[in-house]
Amino acid sequence: MNRYASRYSLVALLAAFLLAAAGMAQAQTWPSRPIKIICPFPPGGIADIYARLIAQRFTEIWSQPALVENRAGAGGNIAAEAVARSAPDGYTLVMGSIGTHAINSILFSKLPYDPVKDFAPVAMVLEAEGLLVVHPSMQANNVAELIAFARVNPGKLTYASAGMGTASHLAGELFKSMAKIDITHVPYKGNVPAIADLMGGQTSMMFATMPTVLPQSKAGKLKSVAVIGAVRSTALPELPTVAEAALPGFEVNNWIALFAPAGTPHDVITKLNAEVQKIMLSAEIQRRLPADGARFVPTTPEELGAFARGEIAKWTPVLKAAGVKAD
Repeated sequence: MNRYASRYSLVALLAAFLLAAAGMAQAQTWPSRPIKIICPFPPGGIADIYARLIAQRFTEIWSQPALVENRAGAGGNIAAEAVARSAPDGYTLVMGSIGTHAINSILFSKLPYDPVKDFAPVAMVLEAEGLLVVHPSMQANNVAELIAFARVNPGKLTYASAGMGTASHLAGELFKSMAKIDITHVPYKGNVPAIADLMGGQTSMMFATMPTVLPQSKAGKLKSVAVIGAVRSTALPELPTVAEAALPGFEVNNWIALFAPAGTPHDVITKLNAEVQKIMLSAEIQRRLPADGARFVPTTPEELGAFARGEIAKWTPVLKAAGVKAD
């Protein structure tokens, strides 16, 4: 090795050392200003609820304000794009979902962000159990009766969703495909307005996260027909799954997770991940999760990234076969 190559190697090593030192220093001083969690859905839904719980704990832990900003619309694309274009410094996060970080990449031909390349996975927050609910006026009391009604009344039933690309939309398309029925999708900007119209009778049915419809179901304002996940819920142990009741293999898992812009320092990501896990494993949250029809699935940032990529691979053939596009 000549002296120029040797000098180059020393400079490269020094540069690498300085970059590493800068990253460590940033992680040690981070956060030094407010943190913002952008939620792709309106207030009241499960993503908003847990974004606010996490933000509150961040504020307490780090003595820096952590704020939640709701940016609904376009199936979460508006919020996700805003975070993808933000500075990669750990101060702007998105409460991503199966929609923003998996399904939308299949639905939209011109997605304004790349769900894999434009984000740094932080931590899984929860998987939410889901229910198939119908308006109380519906004569169907189980999945088989609902399918039978739809078959003799093609196009008459409508299913509400929290928006294009959300789990509620995904579940509806899978149900429609597997049951071989004709039902019409009616997208809303979030769970809250969708559920309000369902209770008002403007739509017939909905595949919704359990926390958003369980109170209305228990109050008789909606009728629970089945659980949409792979196993029955401890909240409604007598209620069968869709797979048990009529459609073997039917399973939809809704999930939410925190993501940062791509390029966010790894040490900051690691710090965020550790705190999210502490928050979600706290006794208070662990007591709350079953009541909300949800469960916490601990993941490393790398595991979350692999999971999200797997979701894209899983649902691509389903939606392509159904011919579902958002544009």
